[in-house]
Amino acid sequence: MTLLEKAKKNLQEKGFLDVETPKNINYVEEINRLRKEKNAIILAHYYQEDAIQDIADFVGDSLALAQKAATTNADIIVFAGVHFMAETAKILNPTKKVLLPDLKAGCSLADSCPPSEFAAFKKKHPNHIVVSYVNTSAEIKALTDIVCTSSNAEKIINSIPKDQPIIFAPDRNLGAWLVKKTGRDMVLWDGACMVHEAFSIDKILTLYAENPGAEIIAHPESEAHLLKVAKYVGSTSGLLNYVKTSKATTFIVATEVGILHKMRQESPDKILIPAPVEDDSCNCSECFYMKMNTMKKLYLCLKHELPFVEVDKELSKKALVSIERMLELSK
Repeated sequence: MTLLEKAKKNLQEKGFLDVETPKNINYVEEINRLRKEKNAIILAHYYQEDAIQDIADFVGDSLALAQKAATTNADIIVFAGVHFMAETAKILNPTKKVLLPDLKAGCSLADSCPPSEFAAFKKKHPNHIVVSYVNTSAEIKALTDIVCTSSNAEKIINSIPKDQPIIFAPDRNLGAWLVKKTGRDMVLWDGACMVHEAFSIDKILTLYAENPGAEIIAHPESEAHLLKVAKYVGSTSGLLNYVKTSKATTFIVATEVGILHKMRQESPDKILIPAPVEDDSCNCSECFYMKMNTMKKLYLCLKHELPFVEVDKELSKKALVSIERMLELSK
């Protein structure tokens, strides 16, 4: 056996390469078979590709996915999302196997908050309670008092006594929006999501002028000048519900384009226009990391039960405290 053949065999055994996968494999049939055989649940975020959303057992935003992960009876959790989501599921289920189709599926927002730098930042504000967005690493969650998502952030901030100073991390745009909504003068970490900062306000306003009956709706991770012109600002699940209940028929949607798939399924009579970005090569904002997961990778990770996500036990215990506080406050 040559060195190349040995390398391929080693990768195949670890689940990172499957040279024997037939080209004409029916991924839907195989994933359904493996899911049943292994008592596995597939959790998918709204930003995943359409086929993954359609085959998932549950599709949701960060809060709903965390809640589902906390209550599942499955032996294996396949998290079709990004790394911090699978990591959160593992923290909530330390004895279960948690799989992520592509371990490289990261998050620009989570990356914008390095643990060592945030720990030093926290020391400068010793009397502050820390509220961190779920889009963070386990290390940041371990330095956090209460985790939040865009669905429950306002509720969580309002649950904290008004005389208690707050650090909010890592998204400066969501933080600034929360300051405006709650009236709390929070200390903000300077992080951001590249997907939600990519929108072009000029192109959006031009598009709005061309569709005068449309409503602009946006995720609060977007920049302040976009949020000012939005008719509605809310989480991914909030945007979905707004489109369903609004009397308007046309919407300019300023969040990751993957949400449009579920929106079209739930509101087939509505016209949905993805908000354009600065880059002329694309008329929508797409998360590169979210799209790293594919049906083939989903099949392979179920077949080989790899790659799996692990979290250090002591770190997991510390991070769990802030996550459980969020889940309790979200009931």
